[in-house]
Amino acid sequence: MKNKKCKICKKIILGRSDKTFCSVRCKNYYHTNLRRVTNKASIKIDRILHRNRSILLELMGKNSTQKEVNRLELEQKRFRFKYHTHSHTNKAGKTYHWVYDFAWMSFSNDMVLIVRKKE
Repeated sequence: MKNKKCKICKKIILGRSDKTFCSVRCKNYYHTNLRRVTNKASIKIDRILHRNRSILLELMGKNSTQKEVNRLELEQKRFRFKYHTHSHTNKAGKTYHWVYDFAWMSFSNDMVLIVRKKE
């Protein structure tokens, strides 16, 4: 059996064959740094998603459930079409791009349909 080394300090690991770290200290260091890197990336993306949602809410108003807007209007407000939480393709083959509880669908080069998820 080959001696396994710790991912952090490279010391030889003693004990179970499935251990990855030599100590709790190395394990905590690894996971803390992993979380820090992940949080840094996700905070930037979350800001963009929240801004996109705010733009959609502003255009829709509080009571509307769907609205057509000009694509240029979204672009002027710096809406980032590339960022969304998930997508859904309906039976007609149209793709809705969701940002939390709002979605948009391009149905021509100029117009975009915005919809709000029904509760």
